[in-house]
Amino acid sequence: MAEKVERRLFLTGASGLLGRSIHRTFREAGWTVLGLSFSRTGPDLQKLDLTDFGAVVTAITKFKPTLIIHSAAQRFPDKVSSDPDGARRINVDATFNLAETADKYDIPLLYISTDYVFDGRNPPFKIEDKPHPLNDYGKLKLEGEEIVMAASKENIILRVPVLYGPVEKLSESAVTCLLEPLLNVAKPTKVSDYEKRCPSHVDDIAEICLNLAVFRFEHKDLDVCGIFQWCGSEILTKYQMVQVMGEVFSLPHVHISKAPDPSNGTAQSVSRPYDTQMDRTRLESKGIGRHTPFASGIKSALAAWVS
Repeated sequence: MAEKVERRLFLTGASGLLGRSIHRTFREAGWTVLGLSFSRTGPDLQKLDLTDFGAVVTAITKFKPTLIIHSAAQRFPDKVSSDPDGARRINVDATFNLAETADKYDIPLLYISTDYVFDGRNPPFKIEDKPHPLNDYGKLKLEGEEIVMAASKENIILRVPVLYGPVEKLSESAVTCLLEPLLNVAKPTKVSDYEKRCPSHVDDIAEICLNLAVFRFEHKDLDVCGIFQWCGSEILTKYQMVQVMGEVFSLPHVHISKAPDPSNGTAQSVSRPYDTQMDRTRLESKGIGRHTPFASGIKSALAAWVS
């Protein structure tokens, strides 16, 4: 009987919203996981500055991973625009360090990217469609994609949409932060009903990452490389997300109204794509993919925040 090979995951951004779910999902599947973080290091995590090339090399060679998942990023477009140098260090420089080291030691790298590499003008976007990001966040993530694929064609890119799940603070997700104006009934608030999004629960994305790893290592699927895409099955605006939250938690939402349509010339702090729905065919053809209905997903994610 063949000896079972130990699978070892080197995970960046392990303290983040998606990283926590990936960390848990792989450990429950029997992987040995080294979770890396920088600003929010916990008891099960190791602190590492991903822009310190020497430290990255040392950590990888010491741990000897069979897979690297790079989920660390500055993923808030407004923060990217306000600190472009800092965003470049984590979204581009750190990606370069990891990709170069992974290639040197022949370790597959799975890079978490974004639907913001597209301009939102002609969805659903296919893998072969040419990216055209509208803001600095999308541009930096696209640059990261190019670095990862230039390092090795055996690497994997997974483009994902706006994510939500159990949060440590409501502002951790562009979805869960919508609960704050909903709870503040004394303050009338306008929320965008323009941009269309396909939110995904982080547990769905973590399972996709695990399944890609299973296909790559257990099924010896040589096609598990290059670009994959996933997004939720429901197309919702932020205003519609708030409506769902109000309904599942039986909260009043008459104080929430629709913000002016930016297509009519209303100024935005950062340009955002209109509709970022992505084609999921490549994953679905392998039987990979799961969608948690938004109503049930947001209810479980935010139940602790609604008294």
